[in-house]
Amino acid sequence: MLLVSMRNFFRLFAAALLVALVLSFLRAEVVEGGAEVSSNFSDGWRTALPGWKYEFPRDHFRHSEFKTEWWYFTGNLRSDDGKEQFGFQLTFFRHGIRPQLFSDVRSAFAAREIAFAHFAISDFYNKKYFHTSRWARVALGGAFFPEFRIGESTLVSIHSWRALLIGPDRLFLEASDEDMRIELELVSQKPPIVHGRDGVSQKADGAGRASHYYSLTRLKARGWLFLHGRKIAVSGQAWYDHEWATNQLTAEQVGWDWFCLQFEDGTELMLFQIRRREGGCDPNSSATFVYSDGRSLNLTSNDFLLEPLRYNQSKKTGAVYPLDWKIQIPSLDLNLIVLARMDEQEFTDPPIIYWEGAIHAEGKREGRPIRGFGYLEMTGYGSAIVGMQAR
Repeated sequence: MLLVSMRNFFRLFAAALLVALVLSFLRAEVVEGGAEVSSNFSDGWRTALPGWKYEFPRDHFRHSEFKTEWWYFTGNLRSDDGKEQFGFQLTFFRHGIRPQLFSDVRSAFAAREIAFAHFAISDFYNKKYFHTSRWARVALGGAFFPEFRIGESTLVSIHSWRALLIGPDRLFLEASDEDMRIELELVSQKPPIVHGRDGVSQKADGAGRASHYYSLTRLKARGWLFLHGRKIAVSGQAWYDHEWATNQLTAEQVGWDWFCLQFEDGTELMLFQIRRREGGCDPNSSATFVYSDGRSLNLTSNDFLLEPLRYNQSKKTGAVYPLDWKIQIPSLDLNLIVLARMDEQEFTDPPIIYWEGAIHAEGKREGRPIRGFGYLEMTGYGSAIVGMQAR
């Protein structure tokens, strides 16, 4: 019992130390070196501007010149015996502290960036949600975010959690905690889908208030899920997002609601709305519809209607989240009702608190029934968003 208590103490101490480090640097002015910076950079970090030419596999790997980057995996799984269903989330974050452009510090202990990862499993049969996190300073070797080079397979790793590129269209995920673990192989059924226009997904008014953002919208998943001592063979569908940017949001933007949906007719939908402090949806909100043959259609905030239908208050934090939604896209004759598969899917890793959970959708497209599953992420309800806004 003492060993467990001490382990938890040191884990909490390390997390608190890293959080304090992040918060202290997020507001820090970069003054090292005094170099002159082009208009493509903000405080030494490169900003996302139109014209980015995506190249794969290069762009699956890290982009060091940008301040913030994440690799996001979510999915809906079913046990091979058909009796149980699960959702999973595995996300890796890289956040820059000191830009290489201005820094001449060479010490292995110099904190140029930190890394953290979130791992969650939703057990729908037992109505249980499990989540955990890992934090690391990249400088000390706890995290590995390599640049692209021929033969490199590791996209990201934090301690023993990792995402590997094991083939042109194949990935491998592994993450574990004391009571849960996943080992999944993912095979992409479609080419990468680039969101936005001219290489950028605009998030706010102004040059650079954007990200470079693409997805693998339909990944065939197969592998193992370990939960409380049980080893369960699973398969299903997964979704992969990769996004990198610098200060893409403004102080007037307080959070977002992001949806990814995979429909049984072979199509997919990504949609997000950014909420403004005074209320309402930011006009830079957007969506992407992916046809079954891999073609994609970019949609602006004028092309869709998003309406919350039901709210639920978190038992852990008291935050109130809209869990059920109506989505309408008139140009596609698409009308959906989206429901949370389970209410309690809130991820708490203070100061970061958000709702990220599995959803299912039913409705009609061009008069025909349509049905699908996916994931919903909602930020800014339980805590302020951290590290993505300009000062």
